[in-house]
Amino acid sequence: MALSFLPAPFAHPYEIAPEYAKSAVYFSSEFAIDQSFKIYSGGLGFLAGSHMRAAAGLKQNLCGIGILWSYGYYNQARGQDGELAVQFRKNHYAFLQDTGIRFTIPVHGHPVWVKALFLPGDIFGTVPMFFLTTDIEENDDLSRAITHRLYDNDALRRIAQYIILGAGGARLLSELGVDPDVWHLNEAHGLSAAFHLYGKFRDVAEVKKRLVFTTHTPEEAGNEKHDFKLLRDFSFFGEVSEPEVRAITGIDGDVFNHSLAALRLSRIANGVSKLHGEVSRNMWKDFPNLCEITHVTNAQNKKYWVDRGMENARVHSDLEAIAARKRELKDRLFRVVADQTGKLFDPKVLTIVWARRFAGYKRPDLIARDTRLFRDLLSNHQQPVQIIWAGKPYPFDYSAINTFNHLIGLTKDYPNAAVLVGYELELSRLLKYGSDIWMNNPVVTREASGTSGMTAAMNGSVNLSTDDGWVCEFAKNGENSFIVPPADSSLSPEDRDRHDLLGIYKILHEEALPLYYDSPEEWNRIVLQSMNDIVPFFDADRMADEYYKKIYA
Repeated sequence: MALSFLPAPFAHPYEIAPEYAKSAVYFSSEFAIDQSFKIYSGGLGFLAGSHMRAAAGLKQNLCGIGILWSYGYYNQARGQDGELAVQFRKNHYAFLQDTGIRFTIPVHGHPVWVKALFLPGDIFGTVPMFFLTTDIEENDDLSRAITHRLYDNDALRRIAQYIILGAGGARLLSELGVDPDVWHLNEAHGLSAAFHLYGKFRDVAEVKKRLVFTTHTPEEAGNEKHDFKLLRDFSFFGEVSEPEVRAITGIDGDVFNHSLAALRLSRIANGVSKLHGEVSRNMWKDFPNLCEITHVTNAQNKKYWVDRGMENARVHSDLEAIAARKRELKDRLFRVVADQTGKLFDPKVLTIVWARRFAGYKRPDLIARDTRLFRDLLSNHQQPVQIIWAGKPYPFDYSAINTFNHLIGLTKDYPNAAVLVGYELELSRLLKYGSDIWMNNPVVTREASGTSGMTAAMNGSVNLSTDDGWVCEFAKNGENSFIVPPADSSLSPEDRDRHDLLGIYKILHEEALPLYYDSPEEWNRIVLQSMNDIVPFFDADRMADEYYKKIYA
């Protein structure tokens, strides 16, 4: 019989499945677990939340460690003229249990008190999880603020946050009296745990034996670099001296690259799609002494995301039931549209949704960049469309916020186009339920995986996408999705964007709209094919299983 590696008060609420007996801990800055628990920003958190739920469903010997962000990411609201308004409100969670564990971690040479709270697995159907906070009375105001906001815009505070997640998480495991077989870093935010391990064993082999690393993005902002001396002064390396840090990471010079260090201190690393694995290996190919970089394609927890009515219709291959349930789900979404914008959408009209984190490379406004084509699309009364945007820009990414507000202004006079706020788990679910087309148009090779289209497909929404990330492993163009042909790599960024924009319009006018309005049965066959093809591979059960067998083994 396989037992939980955690001590009795925090043990798994199930008998561990023998094939998942190896003990593992998963460090992540964010987890999207439940709408009521606002400690996430976007895709990384959605992915981590699905992983924790799937791991529990498979009875894995895994636990999660994160940060209890007092103010979350931010609350997304509207200003007087409908523009994006950023609000920070302190959250309180009665479902978290005080572990009684408190300890200090040095941050910039100053002892900071850390309190550990516990989320039992049976609250939200996850593995046991621990959340660390510095927002307690024992600390001064500066120390309390470390765990106030996820991805704080103060670069120095973010370093402190990474110390709390990594070194703090490692210290928590010591306080619990456990040393898991696998320490899984979901992004390099928890990298300071590696130096805690090295400080304990003084043997880099012992660090590599435990550490595995998932990289989620080829974007510069997601592969952070800091001044080496700044990190040293911040106690990021714990008790490990600078010469030792340089020796075990192989990093010379003044700049410390967190992802590079993680790749040198882990025994294996993975990208989050087959394409991203290739991109990552190419991205790091000129750096010596790296661990193997493979891939585990992201997935989402179907049990959490799927609408039961749509799933029942899929199981019975009932095209009429699929169409009827989709209209009901659209009506549910459109009540939110009406409440937020005063616009009354029609469930009979083909509805396009673009919803995910607002970032430049994701090109949220691409379809609207040609004013004439956009106006003509929204003014087509023979084959009408409705378009909805939603998503959270980083609260201090003013370019992304400007794009968000530009779309609000652009759609103000169109009764069939809307931009929604409050993009969190529940709104994301409604958008997937109520969309006919899930539009995804990142610059190709820059979206490591993307997962929103997976849960959209589970709920009868057809992906219209550029050929990037997870889509490359799923798409059968014209059968279960619509794929924009890749642009010539020699094109300028402007010409590439124009190519992709025209590709989207070509698909809409020549394929999607005629099918939806003139051949509804054939449209619903594509919907059904998409729903059938998305599972089981893109269900998180496969992903959680693959981590154990491919990465943890």
